[in-house]
Amino acid sequence: MRINTSLILLISVLLSIVAAARALQETGSPSPSPSSASGQQPKTRTADVKAVLHGVEITDPYRWLEDQKSSETRAWIDEQNTHTDALLTKQPGREELKQQVKALIEIDSMGPPRVGNDRYFFFKRQALQDQAMLYLRKGLEGKDELLIDPLAMSPDHTVTVNLNSISRDGTLLVYSVRHGGADEITPRLFDVDSRADLPDRFPEARYFGVSVLPDKSGLYFTRLTADGPRVYFHKIGVEPSTDVEVFGKGYGSEKIISCSVSEDGHYLVVTVLHGSAADRSELYVQDLARKGPIVPIVNDVPAAFFGAIADDRMFLRTNWKAPKWRIMEVNLKEPARDKWREVVPATKAVIEDLSLVGGKLAVHTTENVIPRLKLFEPSGKFVREVIPPAIGTISGLLGRWGSTEAFYSTSSFHVPVTNYRFDVATGKQTVWSQSKVPVEAEKYEVKQVWYTSKDGTKIPMFLGHAKGLKLDGSNPVFLTGYGGFNVTRTPDYNPLAAAWMVRGGVYAVANLRGGGEFGEEWHHAGMLDKKQNVFDDFIGAAEWLIQNHYTEPSRLAIGGSSNGGLLVGAALTQRPDLFGAVLCGYPLLDMVRYHKFLVAKYWVPEYGSSDDPEQFKYIYAYSPYHRVRPGTKYPAVLLISGDSDTRVDPLHARKMTALLQAATASGRPVLLHYDTKAGHSGGTPVSKQIENLTDELTFLFWQLDRQP
Repeated sequence: MRINTSLILLISVLLSIVAAARALQETGSPSPSPSSASGQQPKTRTADVKAVLHGVEITDPYRWLEDQKSSETRAWIDEQNTHTDALLTKQPGREELKQQVKALIEIDSMGPPRVGNDRYFFFKRQALQDQAMLYLRKGLEGKDELLIDPLAMSPDHTVTVNLNSISRDGTLLVYSVRHGGADEITPRLFDVDSRADLPDRFPEARYFGVSVLPDKSGLYFTRLTADGPRVYFHKIGVEPSTDVEVFGKGYGSEKIISCSVSEDGHYLVVTVLHGSAADRSELYVQDLARKGPIVPIVNDVPAAFFGAIADDRMFLRTNWKAPKWRIMEVNLKEPARDKWREVVPATKAVIEDLSLVGGKLAVHTTENVIPRLKLFEPSGKFVREVIPPAIGTISGLLGRWGSTEAFYSTSSFHVPVTNYRFDVATGKQTVWSQSKVPVEAEKYEVKQVWYTSKDGTKIPMFLGHAKGLKLDGSNPVFLTGYGGFNVTRTPDYNPLAAAWMVRGGVYAVANLRGGGEFGEEWHHAGMLDKKQNVFDDFIGAAEWLIQNHYTEPSRLAIGGSSNGGLLVGAALTQRPDLFGAVLCGYPLLDMVRYHKFLVAKYWVPEYGSSDDPEQFKYIYAYSPYHRVRPGTKYPAVLLISGDSDTRVDPLHARKMTALLQAATASGRPVLLHYDTKAGHSGGTPVSKQIENLTDELTFLFWQLDRQP
């Protein structure tokens, strides 16, 4: 790409001056060093911390960057952000690209409703609004009435609200307030008819499951405490500090406990997850109507169980003796295991989810990673299938056991979400809401291909691109994946994917081992000591795309977030020759120390822990932070994180940025985009989403030598 160097120098200087002034005004922190102001890569001081772990000496030169609140770390963040802004904002064509991104993000959007007593509660956002607002519609043809406006809760529009529970009669709801995308929330009770919060006040914390009783006398919820997760009962109108703990004693912070109340209010269901991957779970039930004790349904089987209740029956989705999952029925009046009944047996399709709607079992499956939604009678008799319009993503049915009205949604890489209202009894469906973008969908195709990984395993991959694509090796390709925590990836709407495809690129999602695409065996093939399989699968996808003339290394970009950030961190350190550019978002990168921070103990069943001498061996072997080698020609890297990420500690992104900047010999930039108000769980206002995606695409097209 040819650039006017004189103009760039002028713009760079002006931008750095403005950025420095803005940083000083907003934070009071020192101005960035001359290196960032001149466009040179910042230099980070080293202070080696040495430790011997299981006989191996490990040196960490950037341990000091783990302290997020220190003045030195804050100044370093400002310097990195100034450097990144100075480079990205001066790229030619950025404004044109921004306008295209705006057209893909600034769209009217509306989610599926939750219904109580003919009252429809849903989120809606108009094109120019920064956040979605909570609305009420009384009756299907009623007018939309605004209930909760998060835009009024913060001047910078970084506050979001979620709907946690609604009463059966639709007059009381629980919503929660989230600041900057943090996982911690503050629940609030809301009287729908009076349009006012109730005086009950709850502390900001991590909550897992909130359910209002049908008679609105109280609610059950799980809150993470200093001792671990605990289930509480709150009597409405009473000071929350007097809430009664009903379950959780003895469970530590490495466990996740959720709770829910059955639709009729008869039963309380408690689920204990042994880590985020749900490799094992426990189920407990309390008969609230008879004020019975909390009794176990299953707590002694090394498998996962998830239960939903209809009347006096619990339907279990489980991988017990069924790696691709099956559905069991438990009579709660006779819950002994020898009386359980198999309702939907395991097949070659993976059962991803189960919901109970309209007197039917709605079973969400994938077969060869193609999603299907099927309805069964409680007896197990097949009723009908809901067929999505094209290859893409289909959600499960959302509704109530006592109503035939339900909702589901579909989308694809370049086709935004359409929400359907579905009659469970007849199969008739109508569009509830549909988002539209300026993309001529018929000009593009989404297809599935298969390739062979390093050990001979066949791996599927979805590709999205313009019809008639020339396979001459010159196409810009963006490859992503996840490969962990039993998560299944199917094509869903993504503004980055849409923009990439519209600009002639190929958007690729590889279905790596470690995910849930082929059941629990597929998941286990990519966790713990088999985690390297995930990275091999991803590298194999890149090699296939090159060998089949979709692209070449200099035109191949990869990206991923969270566990996907670990994925691309491993890929770029193991095969730096294979990629032209890398987006690494909210990543895990120092795998030797990851489990010591925030809620990372949840992930030890998935990754293992370096505290264990045997697990340390394979963790240390692939840990991206420890695989960086000085003098290596690394691809261009943009690391993304932020202060409000209270799930994956942003220290990973900070340390890796400094290490790669010092090590790389390619001359390619290593940049950090660090948001001081956004985090892992969303919450970024639309205006900021536009800026962020524009920066990411600008970086990618710049580094793939394709002018945006």
